[in-house]
Amino acid sequence: MRAITNTGPGRLEMVDRPAPRPGPGQVLVRVAACGICATDLQMIDGWDRTGYPSVPGHEWVGIVEAVGPGADGGLLGRRVVAENVLSDGGEVGFEHPGGYAEYLVTEASGLHLVSSRICFPSATLVEPLAVCVRGMRRLHPEGRRRALVWGDGPIGLLMTALLRRAGMAEVVVVGGRPGPLRVARELGAATVLNYHDLSGDLAQAVADACGTRFPNVIEASGAVAAMQASLDVASPGGRVLLLGDYGQARADFSWNQILHRELELVGSCASAGAWAEAVRLAEEREVPLARLVTHSLPADRFVEAVALARSHGDDVIKVILTWPADAQET
Repeated sequence: MRAITNTGPGRLEMVDRPAPRPGPGQVLVRVAACGICATDLQMIDGWDRTGYPSVPGHEWVGIVEAVGPGADGGLLGRRVVAENVLSDGGEVGFEHPGGYAEYLVTEASGLHLVSSRICFPSATLVEPLAVCVRGMRRLHPEGRRRALVWGDGPIGLLMTALLRRAGMAEVVVVGGRPGPLRVARELGAATVLNYHDLSGDLAQAVADACGTRFPNVIEASGAVAAMQASLDVASPGGRVLLLGDYGQARADFSWNQILHRELELVGSCASAGAWAEAVRLAEEREVPLARLVTHSLPADRFVEAVALARSHGDDVIKVILTWPADAQET
């Protein structure tokens, strides 16, 4: 098979390698499409978590090609997504080869079936949608009518859609690109703010622009400045949900800021327990996943696709790699 392989810091190459075989309880999946995530870009640039060579790709969808001993033969030919954390604690797309390859192996117990109602590129967004579903559960915003979302990437936009679906009366999105902010409006944001247009203290500028502070704040940008501003713009008794990735950055704020204003600081990582609901939302089209897919390129054009994902261009939200096989749809 062919696999887009991370062969060193900052290096991706198309490599021919043996197709894997499923072991006990495993399935072989023929990959149809795989999203490029910001975490993939960190991995490609080089980090301590994975070595070389490695095959990225945790936002994937495909068709079951073969089953190992003990796996359900009824899965053959079915369209699937899957939870990526395996029983050994490693993840598909990180410690285990992922969807930047024509085939991958995963555990049958983590599979979720998806129907042809969801096109393959849209189905790659079930993984980040599951991240957001888990985040909503951690936030439990019931009874709170206003929310602020930092970040106009896929996670911020999906959270906007879920907040509106949950009945949030007012959602404000702060981002840096006019294109994605327009999509935030389409998804139900009452107000969008471009931080490039704000001056002075960021939290105060947002509070002044909106005439209020917020009982729900979702930090989905991974920007350290936005994390600090999240605490400052939260109303007394407010909840701040962290969904961004802050790398090696460390906090620098007064602990009394949380104590005296009785803030709740909530972290939410990955997607455990949220996949079934994410698949249901996708199947019933309660969240417009297709609206976030802005670019879909054949895997052979991976250099161009990764450059697009890095560009943060005004017309870029989610870039998808597709594998040319009979699994592909017109």
